[in-house]
Amino acid sequence: MRTNIRWIICGLLFFATTVNYMDRQVLGILKPMLERDMRWSETDFSHMVFAFQLAYALMMPEAGRLIDRVGVRTGYAIAAAIWSVASMSHALARTAFQFMLARFGLGLGESANFPAAIKAVAEWFPEKERALATGILNSGSNVGAMVAPLLVPFVALRLGWQSVFLVTGGLDLVWIAVWLSYFRNPAQHPDVSKTELAYIQSGEPPEPAHRIAYLRLLGTRQAWAFAVGKFMTDPAWWFYLFWIPTFLNRSYHLRIDQLGPPLIAIYIAADVGSILGGGLSTAFMSRGFGANAARKLSMLVCALGAMPVIAIFWTRNLWTAVVLISMAAAAHQGWSANLYTLVSDLFPRKAVGSVVGLGGLAGAMSGTLSALFIGPWLDASHRAYGPIFAIAGSAYILAFCAIQALTPRLERASV
Repeated sequence: MRTNIRWIICGLLFFATTVNYMDRQVLGILKPMLERDMRWSETDFSHMVFAFQLAYALMMPEAGRLIDRVGVRTGYAIAAAIWSVASMSHALARTAFQFMLARFGLGLGESANFPAAIKAVAEWFPEKERALATGILNSGSNVGAMVAPLLVPFVALRLGWQSVFLVTGGLDLVWIAVWLSYFRNPAQHPDVSKTELAYIQSGEPPEPAHRIAYLRLLGTRQAWAFAVGKFMTDPAWWFYLFWIPTFLNRSYHLRIDQLGPPLIAIYIAADVGSILGGGLSTAFMSRGFGANAARKLSMLVCALGAMPVIAIFWTRNLWTAVVLISMAAAAHQGWSANLYTLVSDLFPRKAVGSVVGLGGLAGAMSGTLSALFIGPWLDASHRAYGPIFAIAGSAYILAFCAIQALTPRLERASV
């Protein structure tokens, strides 16, 4: 009889990504309260975003390397411990610079989340199920961003903003305990049946015996395709994640306790988009499409779905804006699920963490640069958000064209 332990593992990855994104989202939700009390400008906040993304970018390649070196179980636990401590340290901050330091520490730890999660999927799932599994774990980012608008005002208005960081950081510690007690590699897990193990390992080519050098990975078009995709589209998601609460506050005069319904609507849509985006690829493959056609068609659908957000430039109605942002968030998460899955399609499992780290570096660096642009732009233009939405909405179709040019067919990288 075949067991289904791999889906329990997927649930653990989902929970890790949920608490990871809760930690990221807290500061953006508290921003209207803290900027009033501490007299932050948009540029001050952009510097905090910059600090997080700089650390995230700098650590990404080494985080992926660490995961490939020590394994998913140990590496993921170390990373979660770092980001938990960094999250709770926000409660001690009193100046913009101190918040920057706390965000920097958070970025160092959180950089390992996706290299570890995608490597775990590559180890635990056969090719045809990976996009769906990635979509499910990736949907944790939306659940975290959705739970945060409910949890943050509730705790902040009753116990103070410092308590919010302590609560969310504490949830990370709970996950670490569960992870270390349950996770093992498929061949070593006591609950995995022989039938499930054979199913997980079906169709896999032989693994290289030694670690693959970064220079060799950088010499492949496949690695550059993933990195270019991340570089061109990640800034849009960073913008949605960090600036949408402020956009709703400034453009529609929503207080911190009124942000919940629109943010929840946006991230429910993103959650659905993540699962459906991964499921779309799986559905194409179950109907006879090859991996290349299934992944590329799914990514094209998502790229087109991100474009309507450009129309936010002409709307003045709150819920019309929420619908447009929701479509863009859903499209991004579907795109991301398939983009991550390309790595396990194109590279051996021993290199997955490293390649995800390289792509994460590219995405975080472009996000870092965009943060330095967005804050000063909003200050100088008196919060003209329209051009930023236009850039975000058009980035995906351009990225799709670049990926198709680099990898017209999904051929396994020769490393």
